[in-house]
Amino acid sequence: MAFDLKSIRKNDAMAAPRIMVYGVEGIGKSTFGAGAPNPIYILTEDGLGSLNVNHFPLATSFQDVMDAISTLYKENHAFETVVIDSLDWLEAIIQREIEQKYDAKDLAYGKGSLIAAEKWREILDGLNALRNDKGMAIILIAHTTIKRFDSPEVEPYDRYQPKLQERSNAVVREWADAVLFANYKTIVKKDDVGFNQTNNRGISTGERLLFTSERPAYMAKNRYNMPESIPLSWDAFAEAIS
Repeated sequence: MAFDLKSIRKNDAMAAPRIMVYGVEGIGKSTFGAGAPNPIYILTEDGLGSLNVNHFPLATSFQDVMDAISTLYKENHAFETVVIDSLDWLEAIIQREIEQKYDAKDLAYGKGSLIAAEKWREILDGLNALRNDKGMAIILIAHTTIKRFDSPEVEPYDRYQPKLQERSNAVVREWADAVLFANYKTIVKKDDVGFNQTNNRGISTGERLLFTSERPAYMAKNRYNMPESIPLSWDAFAEAIS
């Protein structure tokens, strides 16, 4: 391909979003996906509960997931969004298959995480094809974990992040247009306990939010100039990026 001034292009439309949503258990991550336009679920765990949505049979292997993506690419359908639920269960599938295929010496010194990252790239390439050629939005759902963050600027601290191995986490985060942290809104109440002392208590309001920008307490990002937090719903997300 020749690169010259005639090859320059300018984006004139927003592509379908690629979203990673992670958060505390039971907050409504799968429900968020169900609110997207005409979703189809690729399930790696049986976590839909009472949600009435279209889904493939439960995937129990890496190839099952790739076959589902291939089916959506090759066959005609009306689905507009693909949801993978969930990433950490998919990672467990990938890890199990890697351990069955390779000897321990082949996985030593971090080689196992490199192999896993390549598996993730295969999945993300397939999802990119659905987005670019089929116009499908992508939603990846993950659970959360709390890990120590060693900052080069301040003392180490704990924060929420997706429940994935570090290298795999980085691959998915870099790919996504938005990494959104789902949690309840919390306010701090100060109680006077006497002697000029106060006791701070965190109180949840019950409001469910998506946090869109990186903070010390959690990992997040977005490429849409979204507000710092929005309600946990697809309609709120669609309005924020529009």
